[in-house]
Amino acid sequence: MNMVYFDNAATTAVSELALKEMSPYFSQKYGNASSLHQYGQEASQALSKARQTVTQILGAKPSEIFFTGGASESNNWMIKGVVEAASSLLPAGAKPHLIVSPIEHHCVLDTAEYLEQSGQAQVSWLSVDSAGLVGPRDIISLIQDNTVLVSVMYVNNEIGTIEPIAEIGAALREYNSQNRSVSPLTSHLPLPIAFHTDAVQAVQYLDCRVDRLGVDALSLSAHKFHGPKGVGIAFIRQGTKIARFIHGGAQEANQRAGTENVSGIVGLEAALLEAANNRQKNFEHVSQLQKSLIDQVLRIDNVQLTGPLPGRHRVPHIASFVVSGVDGEALLLRLDSEGFAVSSGSACTSASLDPSHVLLAIGVGEAESHGSIRVSLSSYNTQEEVDQFVVAFKKVIKEVRALAPRLS
Repeated sequence: MNMVYFDNAATTAVSELALKEMSPYFSQKYGNASSLHQYGQEASQALSKARQTVTQILGAKPSEIFFTGGASESNNWMIKGVVEAASSLLPAGAKPHLIVSPIEHHCVLDTAEYLEQSGQAQVSWLSVDSAGLVGPRDIISLIQDNTVLVSVMYVNNEIGTIEPIAEIGAALREYNSQNRSVSPLTSHLPLPIAFHTDAVQAVQYLDCRVDRLGVDALSLSAHKFHGPKGVGIAFIRQGTKIARFIHGGAQEANQRAGTENVSGIVGLEAALLEAANNRQKNFEHVSQLQKSLIDQVLRIDNVQLTGPLPGRHRVPHIASFVVSGVDGEALLLRLDSEGFAVSSGSACTSASLDPSHVLLAIGVGEAESHGSIRVSLSSYNTQEEVDQFVVAFKKVIKEVRALAPRLS
């Protein structure tokens, strides 16, 4: 049986081009980029080339791009680093204040909660509407004198909501210009509010130029856009006050110690360039697949779409549903046996029995949330696969619902 992969929000297949570009750096061009000999310089040049490519796609400066082990690391660094740096600038006893969306990936949520519970920061949690959207005015209303960071993801990984990042960025720029040209806490040192976004699910389909978005920090993971696992990007705007995250070496401009993953970074570069060059074509193709999928699935009794309707507030590759009267894990396993790989939510929380924090935040009941299924597409998928999935989905729902009374 040929499996159909519909879990592209969890990870994607490495593209043929990325794999080809990476290959020599495993066995031929394997030097350490910090070494002075020719092998090392060859690796160093590959890093510089990749950094320049990322710079052009994000509209950043080379000095603002750092290669990391992935977005979880990038997000931890950005949040903890800003808090640590701000702590030394605030009056004695004052704690840095964070404003965070409640539907973030757990690497953001858990980091904020850790800082709050360990007494290192205060956290205010935003609210979202039934589509998962954050209101820029709500953010401004939560700002305190000690607010140092706002964190809102660009695209939600479970329900596909596209947040108004450019609007939030503009609102924060205006606030900073009017209120933080000189910090209310320290008359001798400005302390503007930094704006961070997790753009992991966005870059393959949406414009991520940092000046257009108005962000000070942005994170990406290569394996979400057909690059390799274990490598990511941290964009940190010049002038942002942030402490280094990993000590023990001078790599990444003395900010992130550790021998660079040159092969992974080369693969990231190739995959990111592919995504950028084919963004519009892929957006149109995947949007058509998503519309067909949603239209067909919503004809099934007692199946509800979660998140916004297809359009400007929903990314084209994520379609998420709540199926009444069934358990999402049972659906997932039955679909797997039918040849379809999907998810019951975020891959990072798939082992948890707790209801999705995202679904609870948008008003889905706890019992209903256990019947959630996420179908995430890529440019590699076809209309035929979507049609086959819908047939299997109808069959599986009927079978699982028939079993449900006996299992209760």
